[in-house]
Formats: sequence, structure tokens, C-alpha cells
Amino acid sequence: MPPLLELNQFHHHYGQQEALKGVSLTLRRGEKVALIGPSGAGKTTLLQTLFQRAQSPKAFVPQAQALVSRLSLFHNVYMGGLDHHSFWYNLLNLVWPQEVEKRRMRPILRSLGMEQRLFDPIGTFSGGEQQRAAIARALFRPAELLLADEPVSSLDPQRAEEVVELLFQQKETVILSLHSVELALAKAQRVIALKAGKIFFDRAAGFVSKQVLKELYQR
Repeated sequence: MPPLLELNQFHHHYGQQEALKGVSLTLRRGEKVALIGPSGAGKTTLLQTLFQRAQSPKAFVPQAQALVSRLSLFHNVYMGGLDHHSFWYNLLNLVWPQEVEKRRMRPILRSLGMEQRLFDPIGTFSGGEQQRAAIARALFRPAELLLADEPVSSLDPQRAEEVVELLFQQKETVILSLHSVELALAKAQRVIALKAGKIFFDRAAGFVSKQVLKELYQR
């Protein structure tokens, strides 16, 4: 099976600063990947690069959720599929949310504990609820590939574990940037670690040792 995504000695610069330094990796269909590493290692840049290069149907959960505070949860989640419908159908759902879309949305919101807030304005949501709303938008989008940048950073540990498991279950191929190493090792099949813009290691989750993690995070 050909790779879903591939980088070969990839470099990325922000002005004079080199954010990614000769990164090579291959992502295959069906993989569940966690991306870890210290702050500033290049994880966000790598996720954005992979998202831009992906040719298959894709969804992205950014750190800045990019939600519209004055619109309801329904409308923010519905935006995940705007490009799959006509202008007039989208306008209809803005004014009069259609039952078929609500039926599609409710199981996703139920799995995230948000079904009862369907028509509440996003501006009334807590930080953790807004993060779950952004996740719901990505899950609502028809996509084979999901990329997410710290999607559970505002959630308590139990909820974070549930949501990461949900993300891995709902989309065929997933790569998540995670702050929690324990969560990455427990839920992902493969762990890619970045340090100073380079891949520090890339291995199956069961083969990540305490020693290599200590080396990853030491300055």
C-alpha cells in the first residue's frame, strides 16, 4: 500500500529560524500516531505541513479552536462540512438547522457530553467545552485523515483519555500532538518524538523506554 503522507529531509523556516530540520517520515493508512516533544520542538509546524500536503479527505483541530463565539454549537460544528454542500443549503442551515444535520451531529455531541448544548452560543462555553466543540467539528467533517494539535490540553485526565480514544476510533488515520506522554503511550500505536526541529525517535509505543523519554525532555 502506498504511503498516505511522506516527508523526505524536509526543512521549514520562519524567517531566519529553522523550525523543522531534515524531517523524514512516512504515514500509512490506518495508523494511530502520537506526536510528542518539548515545547518549541516543531510539533505544530509538522502537523500543519502534513495537513497542507495531504491529498485525502482531511480534518484538522488547531490549538486555537477558530470557533465563532456568537454562533451556536450546532453552527460551529456544521462548519466542518460547509464545503460539502451548496451555498444555498448552507444558508438554509444557518437560518433553519435541518433535522438531517442534527441527526448526524447528535451522536458525535453525545460522545463528547455536549448533546444538550446544541443551540447554546459558543461564547458561553468554558475552555474545555470549546475544545470539545472544535473536536466535534472535526469529527463531523467527512474525512479519512485527522490531525489535531494538543486537542485535549484543557480537559481533565479522565475526559482527555476518553476523547483521545474517541478520536482514534472515529477516523481511519490519526496523528495527534499530545502534551501527556502517558496518554500518548497508552492510546497510540506509534509515537514520533520531536526535539529542536528534528525527529528524536519514531517507534511503536510499546518500545518507548523511560530512558529515551528522559533524554527527549532534558535540556
